[in-house]
Amino acid sequence: MLQSRVTNRTTGERNFHIFYQLLSGADIQLLKSLKLQRNIDKYELLKNSFANEDDRTNFTFTKRSLEILGFGQDEIFSIFTILAVVLKLGNLTFIPTTNIDGSEGCEISNEYELDEIAQLLQLDNQMLFNCLTRLGDNWAQLEPDGTEIDASYASRIKFTLCRTLYGRLFTWIVTRVNDALKLKTGGTVSSRGKTIGLLDFYGFEALEKNTFDQFAINYCNERLQQHFIKSVLKHQQDLYVNEGLDWIRIDFFDNAPICELIDKPCFGILHLLDEPQVVNDGLLLTRLHQCCAGHTNFLARDATLPSNCFQVRHFEGPVVYTTNGFTEKNLDLLPRHISSCLFQSDLLIASCLFPEGNPKRHSNRKPSSLSNNLRTSLQTLLKLLEQRSNHYIFCIKPNELKQAKMFEHGLVQHQVRYLCLMPLINLWRNGHCFNMVHARFVARYKLLCQYTWPHFTGTIVDGVALIIRSVPLPGAEFTIGRKKVFIRSPRTVYELDEFRKVRLNELAVLIQKTYRCYTKRKRFLTLRHSQLIIASYWRTWREREKIRLVEFRKQALWAVQVIGRFFVLLKTREFLLTLLLRLPHDNMSPICHDWPSSPTFLAETSQLLRTIFHRWRCYKYRKSFDQPARNRMREKVTASIIFKDRKVSYPRSVAHPFHGDYIRLRQNIQWKRVSCEHNDQYVVFADIINKIARSSGKFIPILLVISTNSMLLLDQKTMQIKYRIPASEIYRMSLSPYFDDIAVIHIRADNYCSSNMSDRSESPTGCLFQSEIGKKKGDFVFQTAHSIEIVTKLFLVIQNATAKSPEVTISTDFEANFGGQTVIFTFKCGGLVDNPYNQTRVTRKGNRMEVIV
Repeated sequence: MLQSRVTNRTTGERNFHIFYQLLSGADIQLLKSLKLQRNIDKYELLKNSFANEDDRTNFTFTKRSLEILGFGQDEIFSIFTILAVVLKLGNLTFIPTTNIDGSEGCEISNEYELDEIAQLLQLDNQMLFNCLTRLGDNWAQLEPDGTEIDASYASRIKFTLCRTLYGRLFTWIVTRVNDALKLKTGGTVSSRGKTIGLLDFYGFEALEKNTFDQFAINYCNERLQQHFIKSVLKHQQDLYVNEGLDWIRIDFFDNAPICELIDKPCFGILHLLDEPQVVNDGLLLTRLHQCCAGHTNFLARDATLPSNCFQVRHFEGPVVYTTNGFTEKNLDLLPRHISSCLFQSDLLIASCLFPEGNPKRHSNRKPSSLSNNLRTSLQTLLKLLEQRSNHYIFCIKPNELKQAKMFEHGLVQHQVRYLCLMPLINLWRNGHCFNMVHARFVARYKLLCQYTWPHFTGTIVDGVALIIRSVPLPGAEFTIGRKKVFIRSPRTVYELDEFRKVRLNELAVLIQKTYRCYTKRKRFLTLRHSQLIIASYWRTWREREKIRLVEFRKQALWAVQVIGRFFVLLKTREFLLTLLLRLPHDNMSPICHDWPSSPTFLAETSQLLRTIFHRWRCYKYRKSFDQPARNRMREKVTASIIFKDRKVSYPRSVAHPFHGDYIRLRQNIQWKRVSCEHNDQYVVFADIINKIARSSGKFIPILLVISTNSMLLLDQKTMQIKYRIPASEIYRMSLSPYFDDIAVIHIRADNYCSSNMSDRSESPTGCLFQSEIGKKKGDFVFQTAHSIEIVTKLFLVIQNATAKSPEVTISTDFEANFGGQTVIFTFKCGGLVDNPYNQTRVTRKGNRMEVIV
């Protein structure tokens, strides 16, 4: 029921605060981009309300909070865009019209608002207009054959769209916040250990006119009150009886019949709302008379009630509900064609809010009603509460005027009565505030008794009795049940824990004292023994060292002088004589930067020799080139221009020459016969590679041949041409920046040549040759260890054939065309758990193809 306030506000109530914060706190540039104005009276959803001074400051806090929780700037702008769309949708005004055939239709008076909404949602304005003014069985029939709707029905659809947009945006933000909190705290809730949850629930609503909204709120209160009665008043008293304690049951009001009246299967009010035959409020009231008339907490036909109302006696008191709008609000569903329209929006968040609009997820299942969703959500909440240790805080409303220091006796007494606070007080006054299992009680408090600490061999019950007698507390405060020990007052529990803390401190001090005494004495004895030995040896060594040091200084001074003279001569001779031997094995390569190290005093000489040697080997390297070598160098230079600092695997390919024909295809007689027919005699590249299937991502071996005119894919056994793509039809090649060997060859949308087994013709040589016909197959995906060589050679072939360089895309995400369908390639770098050899894995998921490297 959260989103109902967007379009339905009570008198004196504001709409959701974010609308006022956005209009008051956003800067002029943001408001202009959202096509909003700062005046709240310009918007029908905010009229007759007011903005606070704190809205401007709170907008800054809200935006900063979204940034801290991990929302990007694009996502934050998308959130504000949806809020702006909700405000502007509320301003749309529908004018009734009459068509030529006499049917009623409608037009939009303020079409400029519709145009701005379409711009914000990044939709075609005519498409949005058709969605709001027409109704069709499906999206395809909406434009030509859609039925025009009247102005009142169009207004209802408009308000339903406002509520749905806000409600789904709220749910999406909550989901993102929960995911961000899980990520910041290290995983799921179970991995974080103990948690504290706070459920803040509003009280009953009994207004002058109560509708479906108040009925849903009051039903939730009934169920939570039932949970409180069951988990506290009833469960606690049953525990006393089962444990054999002397106990007189305390009477309390049980609202189980009221809950049964509302959600009983088949005959409850919520179930009657979902019956197929209940299509309006009158039929709903009739079904209520038939199924609930005999219930003690239900009243429908009475002289004091209007004809369209019924009364439910809640645990707080009777509430009269009017059935007007019950069935409409229960089935407040957005037409399917609007979801399909919004799913086509280019806005970042729109497709996420309307996943049912995806044509691939089309389903004929009827959407769930609000009553069914409410009942399911509440059951899930109650199951979660049953698994937790719950503490309850009841808030008493002192007066109806909302004034301080003023208590209305009757109002407070009424709340104390219907909240069952008096039975609860009697339960805690006459009962016990704390209980614990026998074994756990002994394990926790056995250190308080000298007979149970540190080990106790008797029965558990005897141990409990000994502990109770040993503590200086009244024995009447303790009661031993069949399985648990009960303590009457909270003060006793507090004093018992204080005794335990004092005892733990004493035991800790005793352990520390004993351990420190042991370690200090052991260390003292070890140090004293070591000191005596060290002192005797040190005196002897000190005298001998003095004599040795004097003699050594005289000899060292003479030796240093002699060695210093010969060392310089020796190092100079050694450097010059061994310089040739210490050169690296690939010293004739111009890219070799290795040079033997030299002494510090020969650094300048070494640098001069290095410069002379580099110039000489560059000269020798240039003289050794012939024309084929220059061509290979051109290919290497081209590969460097394309891949250097863009693909991680490129440095590995630098040292390996491009051989081109890896399978010696040029000497193949069958190839010579086939290539003559298409003028593809000169082979630039030929090898058996893996072609990746477009549908499943599987690897299929195939023979790839690149000639000076085209790229050919042949069967590796029969040499049959499966695909022949002229070089002019290849306009782009895409790779990832990782270590993978996958390349995508993009083909123009025009037809290219493909083989067809059903069309054969006899070649002039007497062999059967498959005729080439055009088919739209889309782009090709290859996997080979020579991906860099293939892309480089294709680059040069296309450049020579078209006099224009093709585009080479290196990115983790790019698009590919598979037979008219656009597929997004996504490369992810990371080890696979089920892939110990870290091989590339390709999977197809809808219109996405993931490549995990």
